[in-house]
Amino acid sequence: MKLGLLTAPFEDSALMDVAAWAGSNGFSAFEVACWPDSGGEKRRYAGTSHINVDGLSAGAGQDIIGGLREHGIEVSGLGYYPNPLHADASHREEVIGHLMKVITAASTMGVNVVNTFVGGDRSLNVDENWARAVEIFNPIVAHAQASGVRFCFENCPMIFSYDEWPGGHNIAYSPKIWRRIFEQWGDAVGMNFDPSHLIWQFIDQTRFIKEFGPHMAHVHAKDVMVDRDGLYENGVMSTGMGWQVPRLCGLGDVDWSDFFSGLYRAGYDGPIIIEHEDRLFEGTDEKIKRGFLLARDVLQPYIK
Repeated sequence: MKLGLLTAPFEDSALMDVAAWAGSNGFSAFEVACWPDSGGEKRRYAGTSHINVDGLSAGAGQDIIGGLREHGIEVSGLGYYPNPLHADASHREEVIGHLMKVITAASTMGVNVVNTFVGGDRSLNVDENWARAVEIFNPIVAHAQASGVRFCFENCPMIFSYDEWPGGHNIAYSPKIWRRIFEQWGDAVGMNFDPSHLIWQFIDQTRFIKEFGPHMAHVHAKDVMVDRDGLYENGVMSTGMGWQVPRLCGLGDVDWSDFFSGLYRAGYDGPIIIEHEDRLFEGTDEKIKRGFLLARDVLQPYIK
């Protein structure tokens, strides 16, 4: 296993500057944020463009890989997390077009993984969204296969505020839907696993890793704290609004010993990428770095 980080929080820093810091502080892998260079989604920890994938040449791609390697960093995957099932057709077309470019860029760079969301239209039920997902993703998955890229979805419901209520912006959150995903596309796709999303859905982590561990091609390390007072006040039907608090590893309710035990038993030996969404460690690059170092120290003993 290699311990790394998702570069999205460093939106104002050049990729090689982040690599110089990360490489000198015990990190050895990056999931590189690849939102459109022209600007895009501006939600928290989204919209960062550390690689402009639009027309990326083979030479430019190899220069990036070589530059990162000089700092001891390999690329675990390219990350772009939009909503390909958005209700607005023009928005869907825009983000799907960019997603195809990210896949092409990954192939050009020799990167084996692209991470994204299935997405979801919050006004539709799960089955209606699934029918749309099959239609939309069949050509995308085919493009990834032809490009030699493992196309991975994250298991996040994307329902944190009234903007996503009631159905969320990503349907790939439950075992039921993940079974459909692998029945539909098999090993052409993989899971980008984030344990924090199981906690606040009250989905058993041990059982989930046992069932889906063989399909995990990329893993995020993010914690979450269930605010019991917020849960009491708002109730479970409020989902993430008022009681689900993203935290850095070790500051929440994820059982990291069980997490790594499950991954090792499942045969996973890929990257562990820290995802930083903790409001207590944001606002400046220095605070973000402190957060990553805290998470590093929690996880490092498990990395072999």
